[in-house]
Amino acid sequence: MTGKNGHNKIDEHSKQNNLEQFQESADGEYLTTNQGLRINHTDDSLKAGSRGPTLMEDFHFREKITHFDHERIPERAVHARGMAAHGYFQVYESMAEYTKAGFLQDPSVTTPVFVRFSTVAGSRGSADTVRDVRGFATKFYTEDGIFDLVGNNIPVFFIQDAIKFPDVIHAVKPEPHNEMPQAASAHDTFWDFISLMPEAMHMIMWVMSDRALPRSVSMMEGFGVNTFRFVNAEGKARFVKFHWKPKLGVHSLVWDEAQKIAGKDADFLRRDLWEGIEMGDYPEYEFGVQMIEEADELKFSFDPLDPTKIWPEAEVPVKIIGKMTLNRNPDNFFAETEQVAFHPGHVVSGIDFSNDPLLQGRLFSYIDTQITRIGSNFAELPINRPIAPVHNNQRDGQMRHTINKSRTSYFPNSLGGGCPALAPESAGGYVHYAERIDARVVRERSESFKDNFSQATMFWNSISGPEKEHLVQALRFELSMVESKEIRERMLGLLVNVDRHLAEMVSEEIGVPVPAMSAAPSAHKEAATKVAPEISMEKTVKNTIKGRKVAILAADGFNGKELTQMKQALADAGAHPKVVSKALGVIKGVDGVEVEVDKTLRTGPSIMFDAVYIPGGEQSIAALRTMGDAIHYVNEAFKHCKPIAAASEGVNLLAAADIKGVNVKGVGTNTDYSSLLAQGVVIAQNGTDMDQFAQTFKEAIAQHRHWNRE
Repeated sequence: MTGKNGHNKIDEHSKQNNLEQFQESADGEYLTTNQGLRINHTDDSLKAGSRGPTLMEDFHFREKITHFDHERIPERAVHARGMAAHGYFQVYESMAEYTKAGFLQDPSVTTPVFVRFSTVAGSRGSADTVRDVRGFATKFYTEDGIFDLVGNNIPVFFIQDAIKFPDVIHAVKPEPHNEMPQAASAHDTFWDFISLMPEAMHMIMWVMSDRALPRSVSMMEGFGVNTFRFVNAEGKARFVKFHWKPKLGVHSLVWDEAQKIAGKDADFLRRDLWEGIEMGDYPEYEFGVQMIEEADELKFSFDPLDPTKIWPEAEVPVKIIGKMTLNRNPDNFFAETEQVAFHPGHVVSGIDFSNDPLLQGRLFSYIDTQITRIGSNFAELPINRPIAPVHNNQRDGQMRHTINKSRTSYFPNSLGGGCPALAPESAGGYVHYAERIDARVVRERSESFKDNFSQATMFWNSISGPEKEHLVQALRFELSMVESKEIRERMLGLLVNVDRHLAEMVSEEIGVPVPAMSAAPSAHKEAATKVAPEISMEKTVKNTIKGRKVAILAADGFNGKELTQMKQALADAGAHPKVVSKALGVIKGVDGVEVEVDKTLRTGPSIMFDAVYIPGGEQSIAALRTMGDAIHYVNEAFKHCKPIAAASEGVNLLAAADIKGVNVKGVGTNTDYSSLLAQGVVIAQNGTDMDQFAQTFKEAIAQHRHWNRE
């Protein structure tokens, strides 16, 4: 069919026919490789024994992971949205007894670091506060080379073997037929996958908890997730897990607040990190390790190589060995935060690998990903370049920066004097731990990995009442978004094996009944009452208000003495008070004090602050009471369980907002406000000691949230 210009004209029907040859449907078909070879097992990588290392000959795993690594160019396939900072690390005491790693020997030596925090599922353009796992990747620029500790803010993962990594990420990413939803797990494909993977249930408990909604990256734990080895100078090895524990404690947002922040300020966490460092609120994290003797490897109820399990601290204590401080923002986001390349295979002498099958796959996948994303010479970019000198025979390649002067690019050689020469172990040459392997080549999973519910139950047993309520609400929300009733039924079938009461509460809102408990392994029955206190955020650090943001609601006619005294007290304690009013500019106090307004009620909503303070002043409070935004401000802060303080006439604004227990008649009397104080509402009546008032408010802020309001 020819058009009037003589060109071939293709109608819509012909277009469809032309595309059919490229269409593929998996309905009723066998799984194959890209070469058409049928596959009989895709849940485990090929290993030397069920607990042994992954083998390079596993063509199926390599094809699958390579294809996944190359799917998105140039954005990271996962961890696309990130923020980062420079800093330094110092060990507290020599760790020579456990490892020969040079940067863990001398407390007087500072090791430069660069840390990138990220979400996992969303694109670069997604919001910071979505419910998600958070990446916590640290690059140590040691004198012996780069050490990358590539972890998350959750200590376990969804899967036990890296061969399933493309599957879990494909499932959580936007669904391929309509590219929705962005940066969210509340959809059918994710829960379809999870409902068919019982090993993910422990991770699901963490991701549906408040841990997935951090208030700040400076209030977020970090974990190496995988099991590594420490090896000392004598060659003795121990299994090790790595931990970062924030000095400010572990604190979260609430779900309603997180959703609203995503609309008001998609860069909330990124901005918080940047501004905190600029103001001198340097995030600090203590570095801890858990260690298991190799002789004790099989003495626990969990397998130390299973990445879906924690090592409970009561059984394997965390030894705190150092501290990291982040004190400098990047100069250029793209050159540093975007181009930084991490790889768990970047280790130094004294740190080695275990046969954790998730780690084994990461050792292949990460290097492949970085080559695809930023080229074969990614290590020569300034942010990735080690401080240790680099000498090898690698040449050329995309974007080569180094100008090699030697004529020899091979080893052995005589023309170059045999250089660069091999380094013996005594000169810092890396020697792999000589683990004995005597096993058959198999594609199977160790029997010791097959307890899928014990630690999920332990998680539920360990968290506080408010945390349980939030987890239930999260599961209700997520599963209510799943259209397939069959998937919801399967998920309840898994949840009932975690805890029947949990399943019953979730069932109330998702339209399916709770099934009978399926046969659970004996290990799960024994763990029905087991608790790991470190899992709960209830007993985290609550002795500081450093870095907290406090809104001061005021209008013309405020009490200048009350405002300035509280503002100074908060600033002296390391918090950041900001004056919020109807409009920017200067507002004047009844006593002649003038202050600059930092934010308006609309540009500085309560969700951007950790606490709210309302100074008195009849004119100021009368004006605020006529503003719907001001009433909403107080209501929303109260709903989100944030500390609220009001002085003298400021209590009238609480009354106008209908805060339970507050009435106008009580102002200036000896009314007992102890019940309000228990809920984090601090009131200064006439005659109240203002220093004590400020101290009580600071103590309320340090508690972070007052969950009894819920």
